[in-house]
Amino acid sequence: MTFEALYEAAKAVLNPRKLSKDADAGGVGAAILSESGKVYTGVCIDTACSMGFCAEHAAAAAMITAGENRVLMMVAVGWEGNIMPPCGRCREFISQLHDDNLDAQVLVAEGKVVALRDLLPYDWRS
Repeated sequence: MTFEALYEAAKAVLNPRKLSKDADAGGVGAAILSESGKVYTGVCIDTACSMGFCAEHAAAAAMITAGENRVLMMVAVGWEGNIMPPCGRCREFISQLHDDNLDAQVLVAEGKVVALRDLLPYDWRS
């Protein structure tokens, strides 16, 4: 799997929309390549009281629901097609799902891939 294909999978789930007067969804899409080779996608849900979650969380939840927890590659895409590095909460969340997820490759900008561990330089576990 290439990052181009993973990017396209994340972009394909984008669907910005208003869910209610207090919630929006679909402005960010994410795609995760798991150890089995399956791609899991998700979108963000933003709520007025900050109880929503990021697209990476949604994709990871789909992966966990399917019985997997090892991430090989991941990317998030904004509604204009821009690549978005994962926020700190997503970095930490993904890192805790499998011991080897710190080695997951993350597309953080066009042509720029880094290991998840490089996005958590002062990891509390080390």
